[in-house]
Amino acid sequence: MSSRAIPTNRYAIQLAVFIAFGFLFGYDIGVISGCLIMPDFIRRFGQVDENGQHFLSSSRQSIITSLLSAGGALAQAFTSDRFGRRGSILIWSAIFTIGVAIQTGTEFSIVQLTIGRFIAGLGVGALSGMSLYNGETAPKALRGTLLVLYQLQIIIGQANLSIIGVTIFLSYILDLVTHRIPNSASWRVPVGLQLLLGLILLSGIFFLPESPRHLLGLNKRDEARKVLAALNGVPEDDELVDELVEELVFAIGAENEGGKATWAECFSTRNNLWKRTGNGMMLQFIQQLNGQNFYYYYGDTFFQSAGTELSPYVIQVILGGVSVIATIPALHLIESWGRRQLLLTGALLEAACSLIAGLVGHFTLAPTGTPKDQLTLRNKQGGDTLIAFAVLHVFSFSLFWGPTPWVYLGESFPLRVRPKSIALGSATNWIWNFLLSFFAPRIAARIGPLILLIFFGMLLFGYVYVYLFIPETKGLTLEEVDEMYRVGVKPWNSASFKPHLSEEARQKYIKDHEEKRESPISAA
Repeated sequence: MSSRAIPTNRYAIQLAVFIAFGFLFGYDIGVISGCLIMPDFIRRFGQVDENGQHFLSSSRQSIITSLLSAGGALAQAFTSDRFGRRGSILIWSAIFTIGVAIQTGTEFSIVQLTIGRFIAGLGVGALSGMSLYNGETAPKALRGTLLVLYQLQIIIGQANLSIIGVTIFLSYILDLVTHRIPNSASWRVPVGLQLLLGLILLSGIFFLPESPRHLLGLNKRDEARKVLAALNGVPEDDELVDELVEELVFAIGAENEGGKATWAECFSTRNNLWKRTGNGMMLQFIQQLNGQNFYYYYGDTFFQSAGTELSPYVIQVILGGVSVIATIPALHLIESWGRRQLLLTGALLEAACSLIAGLVGHFTLAPTGTPKDQLTLRNKQGGDTLIAFAVLHVFSFSLFWGPTPWVYLGESFPLRVRPKSIALGSATNWIWNFLLSFFAPRIAARIGPLILLIFFGMLLFGYVYVYLFIPETKGLTLEEVDEMYRVGVKPWNSASFKPHLSEEARQKYIKDHEEKRESPISAA
């Protein structure tokens, strides 16, 4: 028997950080919110009122922001099965880069701008579903933490060894720096920087390995061994690699007994797949109606009417900085508290923020368009209070509901349906992202801060849903999560669930290995 090496996870962590660039839409959310109030952007893509002044109507704001969210998430299920996880990442990275190039090259055509945003949206929508890659390459003990790196990369460029990402926080700073430039560079520079992100992802062709679970699903055992050895930092002939391969083969065989998966199977009663797919989709739905994206997309425009002395760009930078601070402890809490507790706690905190901000804003803010010299002390205090609770809301979201639904989505499904189920969850996220960004400015134009009460109601619903239907998956392998759903553990009892599948696989490996060692003696 070969000696067991001490595993290291440096390579797996590097890959997780690199794949976190797939959440490129986070950067765009920050950029586009600032562009909506830049004079040159309004002049090129807005309309002219009866006084000859350029403006962006709520309908144009809707179409500009929402088209990034209009498609792509379902498509990755087809490409990841046909071309592998690695090939799928490269394909959609190229599509995203083309879309950004079209946006950046736009002169005065809102049609060209929106087409570019739609094409880029196809790319980021598909890449958002690639949490399955992190879920399939991350070691068991690190999987939750590595999946949270998605959210960290959405908020800030996180340096890990030699890789630096660009995210919402940087986009806010760039908007702050460039918004005073009196020409198109004010918005072209922050938008065009996404070209660099796309090229970084495309560079993955030189070093990204294929998912070992995908390789084993294709019966490519030798290639899977090489990847598993690299991900764990051990020699290919190490005993740990033998155990991992046997465990995965055992689990994949059990998963694939029914033949090739179909879309309908994602909602079948087999192994409670309908519950798992429904939970993944519902968490993504609730996440989008948390209210945070309203601040991200339309914060600059919304805060202009709050009567504060701070620039809307400065407020957005503050929101970005708060998001950074909140996301870092999530890397620890996702494993120490668990997924379920984070969701329950976050729903209550964010609901309180939405309720207070909505009521304070409704009863204290002046009507939109009121000159600053006519604002009363009550108006200004109300604006400051609204912004304070907006900051607390974003902090709570980044700590709780920002990362956790993506972690849950990446670890809830068996291999045979994982790409399709993750695609359905991601598509749900994008559909509601699209609907929110399309309708939010129209609703806010009619009811103002009371729009926050809609998010308050959704967060209360989210708390109840999580308590009744979302089980705890902390500390479980992908195969053990499958077992937990199959045996029908109640969500409120799931934290104490003790799996048996991995132990069975391990005992089978030990038994087979001992039989091989004893066979020469028996023959003699």
